[in-house]
Amino acid sequence: MITLLPKLKYVAALLLLTATATIAQTKYKTRHIGNKPRDGSANSSFDLRKGNQVGIKMNIGHKPVQLLKFHFDVQNGNSDSLKFKVNVYRFSDEGPQEKLFSQDIYGAAPTGKSCVNVDLEPYNLQAKGTILVAIESLHDYGGDNHFPIGILNGGTWTYKNNHWKKIPIIGVDFNMLVAKI
Repeated sequence: MITLLPKLKYVAALLLLTATATIAQTKYKTRHIGNKPRDGSANSSFDLRKGNQVGIKMNIGHKPVQLLKFHFDVQNGNSDSLKFKVNVYRFSDEGPQEKLFSQDIYGAAPTGKSCVNVDLEPYNLQAKGTILVAIESLHDYGGDNHFPIGILNGGTWTYKNNHWKKIPIIGVDFNMLVAKI
């Protein structure tokens, strides 16, 4: 019994350390919003000239959440990486409204097929209700880019020539990881 006591203390300390690490990993209660990512599904190209945007509407709910990660897949056929800015807009029945955040959040998709993840956590962005999340092209890329899309995904919104337009039925597979506050 006396020789087991130090071993039991060691086991108890190990269990406590494991429990602490597990709690730290589940710091947030998270969920995904937006369209689910697909591989090998239909693709769509967009005219990504400087200032043009492509995005989708996402419903967060009535309670505020923190935006943690923005994700999408792309096949970039250009000779340079696809540089973009992530924009988040308030969304109403009339469509996209004002931009919710003043911070500039930049990202880039390398040439070829890639999975793009933009870490939003350092910006401490909080939102609620319905939003539109879009990528804004920072250079002229043309249409040699392909985004996976889903049919009956609620549509895709494009911004071109200072005007938002909805492409019905097909939705780009953008999604976001959010956490309850």
